[in-house]
Order: sequence, then C-alpha cells, then structure tokens
Amino acid sequence: MALLLLLAISCKNAAGTNEKSTSQAANTAYLKTIALPIDDALLSKQPKEVQQFYAQHDNRTVWTKDADRIAIIAAVADAGSDGLMPEDYNHTYLKEFENLKTITEEECMRYDLMLTQSLRTLATHLFKGKLKPSGVYYDWALAPKKFDSGKILAEAVQNHNINDIVARCRPRHATYGALRNSLGYLNSLPDDNAVAAIVFEKNLSLEDSTATVGLVKQRLAYWGDLTVEKASGNSFDKATRSAVKKFQARHGIYPDGVVNSSTMQALNFTKEQRREQVIANLERWRWFPYEFGERSILVNIPTYTLSILENGKDTLQTYKVIVGKPDRRSPVLHSVLNNLVINPTWTVPPTYLAKDLVPAAIKDTAHFSHLNMKIMYKGEEISAAEWDSAIADHYVYVQSPGDHNSLGRIKFNFQNGFYVYLHDTNHREYFNKGYRALSSGCVRVQDPFKLAEYVLDNEKAGWTPEKVQEMVATNETQSIGIKKPIHVHQLYWTAWMDKDGLQFRPDIYNLDKVLYNKLRGKS
Repeated sequence: MALLLLLAISCKNAAGTNEKSTSQAANTAYLKTIALPIDDALLSKQPKEVQQFYAQHDNRTVWTKDADRIAIIAAVADAGSDGLMPEDYNHTYLKEFENLKTITEEECMRYDLMLTQSLRTLATHLFKGKLKPSGVYYDWALAPKKFDSGKILAEAVQNHNINDIVARCRPRHATYGALRNSLGYLNSLPDDNAVAAIVFEKNLSLEDSTATVGLVKQRLAYWGDLTVEKASGNSFDKATRSAVKKFQARHGIYPDGVVNSSTMQALNFTKEQRREQVIANLERWRWFPYEFGERSILVNIPTYTLSILENGKDTLQTYKVIVGKPDRRSPVLHSVLNNLVINPTWTVPPTYLAKDLVPAAIKDTAHFSHLNMKIMYKGEEISAAEWDSAIADHYVYVQSPGDHNSLGRIKFNFQNGFYVYLHDTNHREYFNKGYRALSSGCVRVQDPFKLAEYVLDNEKAGWTPEKVQEMVATNETQSIGIKKPIHVHQLYWTAWMDKDGLQFRPDIYNLDKVLYNKLRGKS
C-alpha cells in the first residue's frame, strides 16, 4: 500500500510537471528502456518473492521493452473479462506512467516495481482466485493451488510472452472460458432499467391476454428467447409459449411453457444480478482444482447432478442426486474414493440426532424400532425404555442394514472432514422432485449400483453386477476396497454457457451474493 501511495504521488507530480513546463522539459522517456539499478530502500519494501526476483536480475529494472510494458497494461485492462477489477492491479497509474515523456530515474524504478507487482498479483488471482474460500464459506475443503509467481515473472522477462502467460494462468476448464464469454455477452446487453418488473398474480399460459403477458414478452425479448418482432402486444401466442419453454430450459425449470411463479421469478432477474452471478462463478472456478483427474466423479450441487468424467472433459454418465438442505449444506470438497460398502449400517450424525431423531423419540420412543435403530451405550445395546433424553448425545445410534436403511444398500466412502459420502437411499421417490436439496449433507445417488459398476469395472478385479447383487442378498455389511484412483469433486456453480445459450440455476444455498460482495469489498 505504501508503494502504491508513493507511486501515485510520484506519477501525479511527474504529470503535473509535464503539464506546466512541457516546452522546457527534456524528453526522458528513454529511461524506461534502460536497466537501471533500483534503490535498496525501494526494494526493501517489496515482498520476499519480488526481492528474490529482482536479485536474479542484479536488482535492476526489467521491463525495458516497450512491448512488455504495454502487454502488462493490456492484461490488467482485460481483467474485467474475468470478473476482476483492473484498478486492483493499478491500471490507471500504469497507463499514466507509460504515457509520461518526462520521467526521473527513481520514477522509472517505481514504475518497474509496480509493473511487477501488477503482473504478479493478476497472475496469482487468475490461477487461484482473488479470495481464499475459507474466508468466504465455512464448508469448502479444496486444497490450495500451488503457484510459483517468481517462475512466471522470470519467464515473462526472458520470453516476452506475457499474453500467453496470463492465458495459461486461467482455469483450463471449458466452462471457465464459456463463462468469460457469457460475461462479455451480458456486458454487451443494453440496460434493462426500462423493462418493468413483473408482479406474479397467477399462472399465465397459451391464449391468455393481459398486460402482464406483455411484460413477460418484453423480458423474453430482452434475453433473446423471443424475437423483437414477436414481442409486441399482450397475447400469449404459440411463439410466446415456445420462448417461455426455451427460457425455462435455460433456467432449469420444467419447460411446460406455463409462466408460473418460478418462471416469473427468473424473468425478474436483472442484467446486473446475472452479471454478479457470473462473476461469483468465475471466482469459484478459479478455486476449483486445475485438473479433475484422469477419472472423476463430479457433483454439481445446485443442479442436483453427478457426472462421471474421464480426462477432465469426457462425460460418460450422468445421474440425478439429492443434496443437503440449505441448513445442512453438502460441502464443496475434493477427495479420492477409497471403498464401497454393501449393506451399510448408518450411525446417526450429530445434526440429524439433534434436529430429527431426539425430538421424534421424545414424543414416542417407538420411533427407534420404526427405524430399526439400535441404541448403544458404552459399547452395549440398551432398550428404548432405558434411553434417557437428557443425555441423548451420550449414546450411539446405529441403524441396521436393509431396505429401510437411510443409506440404502450401498455407500461410497472418501476421506473428508465433514462425515459425508455418496450413497443409495430408501426414499427413491424423491428423485422425481424438481427441488432436491433434501438430505442432511450427504449426496444420494439415483442409480448407485450403475455407478458402482463403473467404479468396480475400473478395478479390473473380476467384479460383476451379479456378484455385487449376491453380496446385497446376504444382508451382511461388506466392504470393497478401491485401489485405482477415482477423484470425487463436490462443486458449486450456478451459471454457465453452452450450445443452448446462457444457463442459470437457483442459488440454493445463497452463496453467489455473499461472494460477489466480498470480491467488491462490500460487507
């Protein structure tokens, strides 16, 4: 911060001098192209990594090529395309310094340091994010991404390939690139202040004719789902119904062509709200692993989907899933699958115990037998009649295996600090619901034995679906170890762009606004 203030003062003073005595001042811009020795007092205020970088260059200025300086300034200016703010990387000051025709040696040193800091910070933010996930959310467990900024700076000075370096720092996932494009598209749209918000009173469908239909058509036209030529009037015609279906599909709403409350709510999102959503998602993608692994199971929590990926991009299978309720969120994490459990028992976790099991058992202790639940105290099973609700958390509650078991007939274990896993369920009818944030934090998979078939086939140890079903039929708890790595990624993104255009999904945990505000320095 001290460096920035000194640079700002220096730049303003230089600019002021240039403005008052342009005719007398000599043109010293050539000093920017000379490797000047940097004052020790200036270097001592720099981070250790920057000091080491300059030590490798004899403590002299390094950005002596005009093209390199211009490339850094251009990269900083383009930070907005990634949802970042160019001024976080000194964009205005960099431009002012570059434009100076009269400049002192000390100002050249300061300018060089600012160029280094701006490139270093921008590259770091593009690679691993501007913010730390742990400073935003309590339930994100992604390993920090290692980034060697000194190596990047050294390459930039040696190879003069700043544009290439900056591009390489961005996440390599196609979704990230498409999100950048979607932000550019949103920025190109006109202001939507003139498009009135819609008040929902009742469902609207084919052949309705009201002023509200006219507002719906304006919104559909604004987002490109309805042509401007067909957006006039208040009649809900076939073209409007087709546009509504397209809009609904892009927002994860069942595409029946009826404007219900969910559709109306999505229509009322403003351009600025969607921009904020995209910007939040861009930052999260910078937190996500740089590579998903050769084989991976990827859960996107807001879309209630699980995908099997190979080589980080080839989607082989997709499943419906049920995720945690908003007050019992499924965590974002990365781990590696270590075993499958056939006919699992279920040990009741603390949250379910406090919020569900104990209140129900206090009303009627027969609830334990209804759930086929054993009550364990100091390693011994006790009866429901011996259970004392005053010390309910002193017991261990274990549900026996079977079709009644909350985990169903199979679960997939992976190390994590949240005691969560993937599993079957005894309530498969829930997969027919549109809203599926219904669990206590674990992720329930619609067709878990199909998933198990993929996992075990990868083991090449002779496992067959028939053999697994024989194990299920025994009703005995058995474990199958996994030796070949399959990565598990539970991630969270609510916006992307694909062949069908901009895609948005409900922010079921209300995480987008929190992140956007922190990115912009708001509380």
